[in-house]
Amino acid sequence: MTIEAFMLWGAMPALAASAVCATIRLLKGPSLADRAVAVDLLGAICIGFVAAFALAVDEPMLVDVALAIALIGFLGTVAFARYIERGA
Repeated sequence: MTIEAFMLWGAMPALAASAVCATIRLLKGPSLADRAVAVDLLGAICIGFVAAFALAVDEPMLVDVALAIALIGFLGTVAFARYIERGA
């Protein structure tokens, strides 16, 4: 196992721990904005996890999945900003 593969497989548990922390913030967040930031963070963590997994298993098609997740996350953030802008 190369050092690159070792680092990639080591990053995945760290990303999973980050996802657990973001999920806790999502569930306990005192305001709607906290929960929206937690969902956005979960999307970013998911992108990192998919990208690291794609590099670890040498499967470039998974990068397209990460790109799709990023696009959905961006659209969700824009939708939330419009919702807040309307004064809800």
